[in-house]
Order: sequence, then structure tokens, then C-alpha cells
Amino acid sequence: MTSGLPQSKALYIGMEVVIAMSSVIGNVMVVWAVRINRSLRDTTFCFIVSLALADIAVGALVIPLAITISIGLQTHFYSCLLVACTVLVLTQSSILALLAIAIDRYLRVKIPMSYKRVVTPRRAGTAVLLCWLVSIIVGLTPMLGWNNLKHLRDNGSMITDDLLVTCEFETVISMDYMVYFNFFGCVLPPLLLMLAIYVEIFYMIHKQLNKKVTASHTDPRRYFGKELKLAKSLALVLFLFAISWLPLHILNCITLFCPACDKPVFLIYIAIILTHGNSAVNPIVYAFRIKKFRTTFRKIWKQYMLCQDTVGQFPQRGSQRGHSHERRLRQNDDDDDDV
Repeated sequence: MTSGLPQSKALYIGMEVVIAMSSVIGNVMVVWAVRINRSLRDTTFCFIVSLALADIAVGALVIPLAITISIGLQTHFYSCLLVACTVLVLTQSSILALLAIAIDRYLRVKIPMSYKRVVTPRRAGTAVLLCWLVSIIVGLTPMLGWNNLKHLRDNGSMITDDLLVTCEFETVISMDYMVYFNFFGCVLPPLLLMLAIYVEIFYMIHKQLNKKVTASHTDPRRYFGKELKLAKSLALVLFLFAISWLPLHILNCITLFCPACDKPVFLIYIAIILTHGNSAVNPIVYAFRIKKFRTTFRKIWKQYMLCQDTVGQFPQRGSQRGHSHERRLRQNDDDDDDV
């Protein structure tokens, strides 16, 4: 990447800075919204917070490191490898958070009557911790030896014993690991599984919506109608993730299977921008597609940024005003379309 034109590199760095700021601000808003709005504190939004934390780390940590790498910094091999592995950990965490969200929505539709008994906050928290643990193991695997150190020594790219390299992702990360283990083993299968889950979710919901309404106190079509709208929003998040990350993985496959094939520098920049940009788009999706987030974002902006709407402040936990406010939120959630 360091051989690209100065203009393209300057444009790349400028776009990275904008994406980093947008990702941090937007995803901090997501976490903030869940923190102050009790109606957002269910298991699905627990997984959304996990996804937002990974995206905050991308904006605050990964992108600055990527910019540093793009200028051809000379570093110790294992320092560069740790930077690359950090990206892999966060990527895998995002994938597993999306998978957990898909499974959670599936259970809401499959077992609506016993869902709250099966999916408890404790189990949801355990699932989040498990996702991060698996992500750390998968992402740090190159640190255990599956990397390019031996290859660099064998071909003479590393002459001295101090292990200094020009820090680039492909310099330290083995393409065998990226394609066979990471892409074919840890990225593609979850994406295909999530696709199958959402197809099944939409099938079950439409099946319920097509049933005739019987005389009862509750209309099941209303419940499944709300589930359908939220499922569409979360499926959009999954779709954006897939189209953001697949180009870079395709380039990795080209690198492995066709070493002689030319990869234009601008294509590599575009693929990297897409992967980082995905961390900034999720809050936008939530704001436009999920009414609870949209309402809370608006209140945060008015109350904390513009110092307005002081009467509508979010109440403190445990207060009488808090309980009445929570009842109003729940009533509003019942009255609106929830997304």
C-alpha cells in the first residue's frame, strides 16, 4: 500500500479520520442510549451494545493504527503482528455479535411464550462473554505461530536478528490463515448460518401473519408484525456487514490463489475503507429504522448537546418519576411500531 500515489494516500487517510470520528461518536451514542433508556435493555440490545463496543474500538484504536501502518512504519515483527491481530479479534467479535442477535430474534419468533424464561439476562451476558472469548482465541491465533515470520526469514526479507519489518498486514499475516481458517472457517460459515436464520425468521413470521385472527384479547399478528420490522432492520445490519467485508476477503483469496495477479492499490484502499466504514453505519441504521433508538438519540442531542428539553430528562433509576416515565415508555412502545 505504501507504493500508492501520495494523492490517493492522502485521500485514504482523510476518509479514515472521518470514519473514525463517526464510528466513535455514533456507537458511543448507541451505548449511551441503551444506558439511559430502560426500554432498550433487553437481550437483543445487549448484543447490539457488544457490537457497538467493537465498533468503538475500531474507530478509536484500529483506524489510527491502520493510518500509521499505511505510511510504511518500521516496527518489530511481533508489534506489527499484534496490531493485525487486534483487527481480527474485533472483526470476529462483530460477526459473533451479529450471530447472537440472529439467534435471539429466532428464539423470539420460535418460542414467544417461553422466550423470557429461556433467554435470561444472565444467559445473554454469558453469551456476550463467550463471543468475546472465542474472538480473542481466533484473532490471536497468528501470535501462536501461524504467521509469516518463517517465510520472511527463508526468503531473506528479514536480514537482521532484530526482526524489523515494514509493517503491513500481508507482511505479517499468513494468507493461508486468512483464507482457510479465518474466511472459510470463521467468517463465511457464520454469515451463511445467519442468512439461513433470517430466512427462517421471515418464513415463520409471514406464516403467523397469514393466519386468521381468532377472538382473543391479544392479536398475535401485532406481535409478529413488530418482530418482522425489527428483523428487517437487523437483517439490514447483517447485509451491510457482508458487503463491507467480503471485498477484502476476496482480495485475500486472490493473493493466495493467484500470487501473480495484479491488485491495484486503489482497490485495496477501497476494500479497507469499506471494512472500517461498516463500524460507522450501524448507528445510522438504528436511528432510521428503530424508533426507540431514534427517540433516545433525539433526547440525548437536545438534553446534553443543546441543553434543551430539561423537563424531559431521563429520570434516575429507582425514583418515582423513573417508574412513571418507564410506564410511559412502555405504553409508547405498545402504541408505536417499535421500529
